[in-house]
Amino acid sequence: MQAKVSFTQKVKEELCTIEFSDIALRSLLSAFVKVNGVLSFRDGKKEIILRTENAKIAKMIYKAIGRLYGVPRRFVYAKAMNFKKKLYYNIVVEEAEYVLSDLEVSMIETKIPKNIVSSDEAIATYLCGAFLSSGSCNSPKKSNYHLEIALNDENYAKWFVRLFNKYNGGEFDAKIIQRRKQFVVYLKKSAQISDFLILIGATNSALEFENVRISRDFSNIGNRLSNLDAANLAKTNKAAKSQIEDIKIIDEIIGIDSIENNKQKELMKLRLEDEDASLQELAYRLSERIDSTVSRSNINHLFRAIHVKANQYRDIYLKNHERKK
Repeated sequence: MQAKVSFTQKVKEELCTIEFSDIALRSLLSAFVKVNGVLSFRDGKKEIILRTENAKIAKMIYKAIGRLYGVPRRFVYAKAMNFKKKLYYNIVVEEAEYVLSDLEVSMIETKIPKNIVSSDEAIATYLCGAFLSSGSCNSPKKSNYHLEIALNDENYAKWFVRLFNKYNGGEFDAKIIQRRKQFVVYLKKSAQISDFLILIGATNSALEFENVRISRDFSNIGNRLSNLDAANLAKTNKAAKSQIEDIKIIDEIIGIDSIENNKQKELMKLRLEDEDASLQELAYRLSERIDSTVSRSNINHLFRAIHVKANQYRDIYLKNHERKK
């Protein structure tokens, strides 16, 4: 049985199909190595180890390093010793000092080098590299929108948030939260997540995200309207029940036909004839009955007057019913 592909995997694999320029690749690799890279020593020489669980990302990074630097590198496969036993692809890059120097990556410094993110295109590909390294994005089918990039250093995370603000092509409200030993930079607003996907080049994923989000939002609007209709109906029924009670008090004590105000009298009769009619429907029917225009607000005013009148006789009505018991 084929494993279900997550939305995050779709995004990352789409990014792996992009033809980046050398300058863009440099920014992308700078972020990927900074976020993902681990220094190792072998035979007295420094090596960079880059880990990913996605074969397409591993292949892309492997090719990109070869294209820009031509340094020796190799794949080392490792299986995680946990319940899922995932397979990881380790890219071991030799001549680490040369590569790190050109990418302006320091394993100690937390600032993002200005030369690496000197343009909007460079910012976009730097963010792309970081997302490929440790990013994830909830499926738009889920109830909450969430895109994040997990980083290992708090100061670096703060610089990363500043990088969002530096980009001129959009407005991002990125925030940081600590989760265990990591500092997670995240976006929660659907429009910003969509803009981010477009920014890093995942346009097909952004289109899918928007299509699902819009369909889901329309469905939610429909549900909210249904709930609102139900709430309004319950409110109308409750008001009608109170109005009928007032009318019955008046009818029992003095009789509806004794009411001098013709609008009130006819409205009481209409309400007894149709307990479910809305105020607007009552306004229309009363207008026809008395051959004079009556508004919905006028109906409200008439019912308030009827309620006041009913209160004058409520005690007598209750005492009569107590005696009957």
